Amino acid sequence: SPTGSPTTPSPSPSPAPAQSMTYELWFNYDGSLFVAHRTEPFTPAVGTRALEALLDGPTAAERAAKLGTTINPGTRLLGLTIDDGVATVNLDDAFTIAVGSLAQIVYTLTQFDRVAGVVFEVEGTPLTNFGGYEIDGAQRRAHFADLLPWILVQSPAIGERVSSPAAISGTADVFEAVVSIAILDQQGRTVASTFTTATCGTGCRGTYETDVRYDVAVTQPGTIRVYEVSAMDGSPIHVV
Repeated sequence: SPTGSPTTPSPSPSPAPAQSMTYELWFNYDGSLFVAHRTEPFTPAVGTRALEALLDGPTAAERAAKLGTTINPGTRLLGLTIDDGVATVNLDDAFTIAVGSLAQIVYTLTQFDRVAGVVFEVEGTPLTNFGGYEIDGAQRRAHFADLLPWILVQSPAIGERVSSPAAISGTADVFEAVVSIAILDQQGRTVASTFTTATCGTGCRGTYETDVRYDVAVTQPGTIRVYEVSAMDGSPIHVV
């Protein structure tokens, strides 16, 4: 029979918490670029995952908020390589070439520090032009700056749960840099109204960030409306 005092089993080590990652997807809203976000379990191939999610298109909630995509449904990613700051994206021949679809991919990939520009291939063949648009070398965000909206809301994301004060941020190119904000309740009633200023305006794009306090009796769906007030008649314009 065994001798000696019994020993207490060592406790099993706690499993390491699962890592997650949040990345941007660039879709379009009312003909302009618009950013959405995804949070998923971590993968080292985050660029590939971001492109695959972009090709999947907006979620049902994002489509209900009028987000869309100019990338042809069914387009598949055949490969992605990154070398010296340039990403080479190889897509299948279902890819419908349009300036908006190029911009969506460029903005999605250049969120990562390793990527400064994007080269496109279709079925392994370099894409050099389409419809009179010359693709000369790696495409960068500056090539598609005119597709940004007057006002871009980067936070909070569509469908995100918020509480008062709501942290609202983005970029804008508006008259005298004044960005107006309203928060609406489920019935569309205004529960908060304010404004902030971007770091640049009237012909240049600046960033804005502010916290907006509001009060509602119960948790409910709501709407954050960001807009510019017309200098001509005071009406809301460039509403997001």
